[in-house]
Amino acid sequence: MLAELTHVCPLACPYCSNPMELTKRSNELDTDTWARVFSEAADLGILQLHLSGGEPASRRDLVDLVTAAREAGLYTNLITSGVGLTEAKLTALDAAGLDHVQLSVQGITAALADRIGGYKGGFERKMHVAERIAEIGFPLTLNAVMHRHNLDDLPATIALAQRLGARRIEVACVQFHGWAEANRGQLQPTVDQVHAAKATVEAERERLKGALVIDFVAPDWFSDFPKACMGGWGSTGLNITPSGDVLPCHAAETIPSLTFANVTQSSLSDIWYGDAAFSAFRGTDWMPPLCQSCDRRDIDFGGCRCQALAIAGDVTATDPVCRKSPDRAKVDALLNVAPSDAPFVYRARV
Repeated sequence: MLAELTHVCPLACPYCSNPMELTKRSNELDTDTWARVFSEAADLGILQLHLSGGEPASRRDLVDLVTAAREAGLYTNLITSGVGLTEAKLTALDAAGLDHVQLSVQGITAALADRIGGYKGGFERKMHVAERIAEIGFPLTLNAVMHRHNLDDLPATIALAQRLGARRIEVACVQFHGWAEANRGQLQPTVDQVHAAKATVEAERERLKGALVIDFVAPDWFSDFPKACMGGWGSTGLNITPSGDVLPCHAAETIPSLTFANVTQSSLSDIWYGDAAFSAFRGTDWMPPLCQSCDRRDIDFGGCRCQALAIAGDVTATDPVCRKSPDRAKVDALLNVAPSDAPFVYRARV
């Protein structure tokens, strides 16, 4: 379960996947409600809890939330920019039982990282936080969102993960939802960059086997077949927004035909088993004939619904990334978008 505790964040990354309309702090769930939701999540069978945002460290009750999650028996992972995490806060989180830290990096140099994040001094702050994480002994994942401006730095980014003592690096190529869509021309990598990145990941996985786990989230459009959305819509995970709406995937709010239940009005179990949004594309019965008859039906489950709507204009269509899709030409056309040097449209702050 991904718990988006807040949309407040000191960074303004132009690839942020949060919605264009951000939740105000006054509309966030309170501590007791989150604690109840964590307990319900454990009862539902959820094992792993990702505490995210925005920047979760902007919540003054973050330590209390980690304590509640641990008391519910959940494995807790803090997804953070590092900005706002003090030594005292990290020590308190350790005492509360935090299991893991996932630290985002926007580049391997201060100049690039601070430009992407829209926050001067952010890179230096991250490096100090990473040192303290290592001293405490938190298992560390480095989360590197890659795009046209930093994908060529992938070998150095992997080397940075090693220097910081990370056990895992997630090389996540930008997906064009939320704010990233407004910055497509500035962020979209070239075909050559993506091919080179795939080769680098393959070689580094072999070289660093047993020392560093490298997860590679390739950009969908450069593939011949789509990935299964969230491992299959409504099958393996759920997201909760800062105001308590429960989503089958992070970008599901971009589908206007869906409405979402809220944890202030329904239990997590009732939502998971009975909510219309979760059953809308769960399983295979909803699929178009092309997907129903495909030998990949139970592999990618029709692909991404948000992508189908955004590119094909039909939320029930075969994911246009698929080479079998009649809309694949629209994806190929997007691959040829000319790079833009226009200023970034930075994420809004709340």
